[in-house]
Amino acid sequence: QVQLVQSGGGLIQPGGSLRLSCAVAGCIVDIGTVDWYRQGPGTQRGFVAGVDRTGVTNYGEAAKGRFTVSRDDAKYTMYLDMTNLKLEDTAVYFCNVDIRRMYNGTLRTRDYFGQGVQVTVQG
Repeated sequence: QVQLVQSGGGLIQPGGSLRLSCAVAGCIVDIGTVDWYRQGPGTQRGFVAGVDRTGVTNYGEAAKGRFTVSRDDAKYTMYLDMTNLKLEDTAVYFCNVDIRRMYNGTLRTRDYFGQGVQVTVQG
């Protein structure tokens, strides 16, 4: 069984910072692209940021200049560092990770979503 375990959400004032973590639990071969998404109240889930296995990063417009995505492959853990948080950053944040694992003797790749963590920016 493979799971993504997220942590780090919470209540924060505007201008504050938070670090979200996403850790892979289970027996895997390696991790591919890692993406972060968020879903605010009454909105669809949208892309926040991503990093591929070579370390190349990609950011949505709302995240540029304020958020940093990173990964520690030795720990199978991914991070989203958020600074200068705004009210409109309030959302549930999800990590999505491409994972390779052995399944019945075959190497397979699929993506997994974390359980989501609530980030609330409130004055």
